[in-house]
Amino acid sequence: MPAGTATVVLALVAAIAWGAGDFGGGLTSRKTAVFGVVLLSQLTGMAISLALATIRAESMPGPVDLGWSLLAGILGAIGITALYRGLALGRMGIVAPVTGVLAAVIPVAAGILLEGVPPPLVLFGIAIAIGSVVLVSRVADEEGGRAGLSEALIAGVSIGLFGVVIAQISDGLVFGPLTVVRGVQAVTLAVLILATGTAWRPAARLLPIIALIGILDMTGNAMYFFAVQTGLLAVAAVISSLYPVTTVILATIVLGERVSRDHAVGIALAVVAVACIGMGSA
Repeated sequence: MPAGTATVVLALVAAIAWGAGDFGGGLTSRKTAVFGVVLLSQLTGMAISLALATIRAESMPGPVDLGWSLLAGILGAIGITALYRGLALGRMGIVAPVTGVLAAVIPVAAGILLEGVPPPLVLFGIAIAIGSVVLVSRVADEEGGRAGLSEALIAGVSIGLFGVVIAQISDGLVFGPLTVVRGVQAVTLAVLILATGTAWRPAARLLPIIALIGILDMTGNAMYFFAVQTGLLAVAAVISSLYPVTTVILATIVLGERVSRDHAVGIALAVVAVACIGMGSA
């Protein structure tokens, strides 16, 4: 399979896994403490990553890669916590697209700074992406439902930066760095829980679901890792950022969330933006 095709396929798998995980995380966070959902799901991902790193006989990250992994872990902890909280507080059909567009634009902006101005189609996609964020935000305001929007913005910025940082890790390393990332996220959340005294223990009946969320999130990260190591960061980032589509589809089917005309236009623009950026970066 050509490298470019492999990048797209791996990034699409990441998008599906992330979108399903985000839906599950947001829905579960409506039933129990968000910190508990994130903490236990990250511990699940860490255990699986460590097992796979051992099976692959993959070396642990060196000093430089360790530094990138630590930074990625902090950004990931902020991003996933804000995202799950936003999905729990607000409409998934608003929170997910706002997060996804920012998570796509930031890696492209980093690419412009590091690699120069991209092709015109990419610039056009970026402009559409910004417009889609404005439109989706305005829809939320009109419907009196801005709940979760600020969390979506924080999540989008954090996840976008996470995508840039994780791409700096040396080729060939996947599950070793992911073990570090997951460990840092778990420790960060544990410190926050202890410092704030926030309740976090979920009901026992939710533990299998939380474990599944951790598996999906880890799968998304691993596929993204492989994608950026086989092709361009911009392509991997924007294709994987289609994950809100999965979340929105699940929210519509399972929760019956209503999608207004303006809201649909905002989501459609987000998808068009991601497609333009991806095609222009190929």
